[in-house]
Amino acid sequence: MSTFRTHTISVTTGSTETVADLTADCEAYLREVADGGDGLLNVFVPHATAGIAILETGAGSDTDLLSALRDLLPADDRWRHRHGSPGHGRDHVLPAFVPPHATIPVIGGRLGLGTWQSVCLVDTNRDNPDRQVRLSFLG
Repeated sequence: MSTFRTHTISVTTGSTETVADLTADCEAYLREVADGGDGLLNVFVPHATAGIAILETGAGSDTDLLSALRDLLPADDRWRHRHGSPGHGRDHVLPAFVPPHATIPVIGGRLGLGTWQSVCLVDTNRDNPDRQVRLSFLG
């Protein structure tokens, strides 16, 4: 019989573009709910201006991602969506490139990530520093 459990964590991203590593939060959640078993962890951010990415952090890839997003989605006045900070319309396009979810295998109660992979919240929206992330485990 499978089990399904959901937990919400709060993440403060501040007033700058950020890639926030959620891996430790995901691991802590799995220690509580996975009971050493196998399954799937879904990570979902219920915001129209943020996404979830699996990438290496700490070696420059997180900064490279933000730089690439600035090149791809400039914060200027080209966007039709115009409320908020100048260029905020690009934040609403972000989830088309960095989806608001990721599903990761859980093996023996642990994230089935590669050696250098981390689960990250990607947030370019400087107007909303407080984010919720839903972690759901299906065992």
